[in-house]
Amino acid sequence: MARRKAPEQALFLPIEQGKSAMAEDLMPNRYRPGEASLPKREADLIARRDHVLGSSYRLQYRRPVHFVRGEGMWLYDPDGRATLDFYNNVPSLGHCHPEVTAAMAEQAGRLSANTRYLEPRLVDYAERLIATFPSALDRVVFTCTGSESNDLALRIARLVSGADGVIVSSYAYHGTSAAAAAVSPNLGDAVKLSPSVRMVNLPGPSGIDEANAAAFFEAEVRAAIRDLDRRGIGVAALLIDSIFSSDGVWLDPPGFIAGAVEAVREAGGLFIADEVQPGFGRTGSHMWGFERHDVAPDLATLGKPMGNGYPIGAVVGRRAHMDRFGATARYSNTFAGNTVGIATADAVLTILQRDGIMENALAMGERLASGLDVLAGQSDAIRAVRHAGLFFGIDIGRDAMSPGERRAMALDLVNLLRDDGVLISTCGANEDTLKVRPPLVCEAAHVDRFLEALATGLQRLSA
Repeated sequence: MARRKAPEQALFLPIEQGKSAMAEDLMPNRYRPGEASLPKREADLIARRDHVLGSSYRLQYRRPVHFVRGEGMWLYDPDGRATLDFYNNVPSLGHCHPEVTAAMAEQAGRLSANTRYLEPRLVDYAERLIATFPSALDRVVFTCTGSESNDLALRIARLVSGADGVIVSSYAYHGTSAAAAAVSPNLGDAVKLSPSVRMVNLPGPSGIDEANAAAFFEAEVRAAIRDLDRRGIGVAALLIDSIFSSDGVWLDPPGFIAGAVEAVREAGGLFIADEVQPGFGRTGSHMWGFERHDVAPDLATLGKPMGNGYPIGAVVGRRAHMDRFGATARYSNTFAGNTVGIATADAVLTILQRDGIMENALAMGERLASGLDVLAGQSDAIRAVRHAGLFFGIDIGRDAMSPGERRAMALDLVNLLRDDGVLISTCGANEDTLKVRPPLVCEAAHVDRFLEALATGLQRLSA
């Protein structure tokens, strides 16, 4: 659901030179030595990290956070200071949910085995998971992560289609494996895209109104298909996160992707729905993000919230595609679908379905949206708000600002909230959109605390 009219296209250009923010900085919201003063305890720990960990790691926030315990919506530092987590969609049922951790520990204390052995709970959970999908998607293969899920889905799509081309949104992120990184423009210029990848623009950041969004997106995808076909590559898949979270949460209008999906299928390709961000009830109205658009994918990829922090993922798909792949390839690994992961995921699904989690996501999403409407009326630094359930994109910066100034304001705001004990981050091609995705168990008091911290941060930036 969008709040306030989106600005015109010119306001959504990347930084002044026309490159994306990520091309300039591999992780904008991060710690840089010397940028902020740190307590000796944290400075010493960073020094130790730097002596043993690979330099590809990043620490988030200008003053890195240091937590030793989590519970529900809260994370606690070594001194007992509580920080409200309004960013992490991995523990979607809250940090260290007692029922989830008990299921994990009980299974770990009894048996840890793989999918090559008969195990009833694996089948029980697979049946329960499949039942949440449209009936045409009736097979599942388990993985360890969302990256691995997307990697496997691409293998299946390329085999089934006989083609290699993949169409993604212009700032998409689909993972860090070699295959997933090669279709993830969000990772920046240093991570080269596959020559078989085509990026398409989204209607929202291109300044297209909702009435013309579907036609615009379909035209973008059809142009990509034509280019892939002309070069003899062909199209294997349209791979999208249906709320386009990395692009800045440009999720509306519902249904705008349908024509593009049909165009890909006409060309012999598959539609892969990356459900790592919108899945497992995040949108409130639906279990899966693709359902908002009234389309069913050929393959759906799952990850992060599936185990509430335990590493487990999956690819759910149509039998014909899965059988075609299975006839030519053996796919399993030591940890994908292991007994501990399945027990954990089973507990997550039970709680999600039993405890009204999706209904809570809808209610708290509306409370947060209403509060943001009030703040937007008080501060011209909030340019637009978009959301579904408890996934929000909040555009920051005044209309007269340059893209670089808006990006700086958004990052300043994120770090002001961090210092005030609230975690969020940024997304979008210019990294000037606040990414807000709290655990789905958040309550009214948590929403109000976030709104209070955001209001305080906006006031400080305006002072």
